[in-house]
Amino acid sequence: MTTFESDNCDLMELTRTQLLSEEISPTQQCVILCLAVVIATFVTSTLTGNYSQVDKIWSITPFLFAWIVVCDARTLLMAILATIWGVRLTWNFNRRGGYKWPPWDGDEDYRWKYIQDGMYVKILTKPAIWVIFNFGFISLYQNVLLLLIATPSIIAHLAATKCGEASLNKYDYLAAISFLTFVVIESIADNQQYSFQTEKYRLMDAGKPLEGDYAHGFNQSGLFAIVRKPNYAAEQSIWICFYLFSIGAVQGRQYFNWSISGPVLLCLLFQGSGRFTEKITLTKYPKYKDYQKRVPLYTPNPFQRSSLKDKLK
Repeated sequence: MTTFESDNCDLMELTRTQLLSEEISPTQQCVILCLAVVIATFVTSTLTGNYSQVDKIWSITPFLFAWIVVCDARTLLMAILATIWGVRLTWNFNRRGGYKWPPWDGDEDYRWKYIQDGMYVKILTKPAIWVIFNFGFISLYQNVLLLLIATPSIIAHLAATKCGEASLNKYDYLAAISFLTFVVIESIADNQQYSFQTEKYRLMDAGKPLEGDYAHGFNQSGLFAIVRKPNYAAEQSIWICFYLFSIGAVQGRQYFNWSISGPVLLCLLFQGSGRFTEKITLTKYPKYKDYQKRVPLYTPNPFQRSSLKDKLK
């Protein structure tokens, strides 16, 4: 095993060299896969009118990218963790009706219909503009984002193969433990939301009266008493933790590299999508406005300790 040499580890230059390599490098393989998925999701969504094609592969392509670049213990650990995240999220998406046969069928994210109807930007009601939006944002941007959140694996691969291997260290242990912790939190949040919605619709279908949170229409207990979108908060945190592996790959000698663009852009996406989702929710559930005043969106407020039960009175 060669000794890690930080002086010769220009990650940006190494990435450029990999992308321009005449022989197909693992980095190029990731880009090729991403572009293939962009084309597939755009064509499929255009032909079927179901614009949740990226949603179907959201939990899959990141861990595929991670496996492509496996070359040492660190990248193997990263691929395993990404797979744990992906398998759980895929299972959750499936139980909510996200996958059906044929594969391009399945439930569509209800928000796309609101966006297509001009609730977010009026110009998107024009068919030609919608096609451009479908390609540029839904198909291209989102798939590139899925590649970017996995790029710490590429950084770790480049560091191991071009700069010399760096043994697992405190940054990797912190990343792994934190990553799994937030996967557990996301799982709990998804289960709480799924159980709530299942019971709510069971009561409605049975013609039984709705009480408490069920009468208000949305979950306000469990993790949802701490933040309004605990699953979204955990998802952002997962990929921030994943970035820490790229720091461990260079033994903590560089805290910032270009792969940080992945978690940054993901957080920005959730800022927009989270607030747009709540804009829709407010049209359905009048009490949600009071919930917004009491409970933060993503970041817990340690100073708000009174129970939701008291706040709802």
